[in-house]
Amino acid sequence: MNHEVRVTGLGVMAPHGGEPDALFQSLLDGQSAIQPIFPDLPKPAAAATVAFDESHWFTKLQLAGVDRVSQFAVAAADLAVRDAGLPMSDADPERVGVYAGCGMGGAAALEAAYRGNGRVSPLTIPAFMPNAPAAHVAMRHGVQGPVLTYSVACASSSVAIAEAAKAIQRGEVDLAIAGGSEALIVPGVVLAWQAMQTLATFQPGEAASAVRPFASDRSGFALGEGAAFLVLESAERARARRARSYATLAGWGLSSDATHLTKPDAPGQARALRAALRQAGLQPRDVGYCNAHGTATRIGDVVERNALAEVWGSDLDRLRVSSTKALHGHLLGAAGAIEALITVLALHRRQLPPNAHCSEIDPACSLNLVTQHDSGAPMLEAALSNSFAFGGTNSVLLFRRA
Repeated sequence: MNHEVRVTGLGVMAPHGGEPDALFQSLLDGQSAIQPIFPDLPKPAAAATVAFDESHWFTKLQLAGVDRVSQFAVAAADLAVRDAGLPMSDADPERVGVYAGCGMGGAAALEAAYRGNGRVSPLTIPAFMPNAPAAHVAMRHGVQGPVLTYSVACASSSVAIAEAAKAIQRGEVDLAIAGGSEALIVPGVVLAWQAMQTLATFQPGEAASAVRPFASDRSGFALGEGAAFLVLESAERARARRARSYATLAGWGLSSDATHLTKPDAPGQARALRAALRQAGLQPRDVGYCNAHGTATRIGDVVERNALAEVWGSDLDRLRVSSTKALHGHLLGAAGAIEALITVLALHRRQLPPNAHCSEIDPACSLNLVTQHDSGAPMLEAALSNSFAFGGTNSVLLFRRA
């Protein structure tokens, strides 16, 4: 039996704060969380960081060996469970799963070890391992079912949510806490990304508007940090406990480019888009909004536009598109989760976050971009979230109104 998968809880710890509706409103208002960081680096750098008070979630004793990436995960997952109105004591712990995406693990723990002048914490390994966030979430909620981590670069948490949905659909678990976490804003990681020449350049005072997806003058992305988790359960279970359903996760598509480690491929992305549509039983014209991967890189934005054009064809102008990375940064392993959460809220509220800072669209990126003053979508019935990763993995999540 295939169960319909519902989203019944949302939790986030993001550069715009820890409340989903406040995050969404900040995006509607075009508020950027990107700001300058690490003034001592040789080149200017900017990122979107989280103002996080770990004392709300951990005692000093509990914090030993818990990296920032795991702290974010525990907070966001806890908020999602609360939002779902779930007394975890009512759930069979062996029928609950945690499915988490994390691209690079505990960067702060590694950075501290490298810069410790020979003094390395004995808890460095458990702090930086990429599956630590999922493990901490499981321990916090007593989860005894599958606790899995997906490390698939920028698609990590999108893949995690898709895998959680499969488990719900097939009846393997009753409840899934699915999402991702990333906390990479440390000097060593920023220097590595600068060396790749993928980060946005900016003039003094202009960091907030440095990321310009699909714009003719785009120059790359800014890193972000944070976590987001969704609670997934079957429609039957949600109805039985009279839970609020934000949306139905109706389809998901996974594909591999199998062409290049870092250069995206439009046919590969199109395969994932078609797979998500096929599983949801929808035609392209049925989908009204796409939260694009939209990294604002010179190559990536054009390839994504071409993939959408390949699938949507003559209906492309009917698809409204925006990349919210312009405002919250690129959360890498957590990007798919925060953008899935934003897509769910867009569908639930029938409002669309704008594609910020694009004063002149690149002709090679011709799309129906959402503007700040045209965010209403009163007829929106389906929306998708794209996550396209280094390594060539493409993940698409397709949501319908519940």
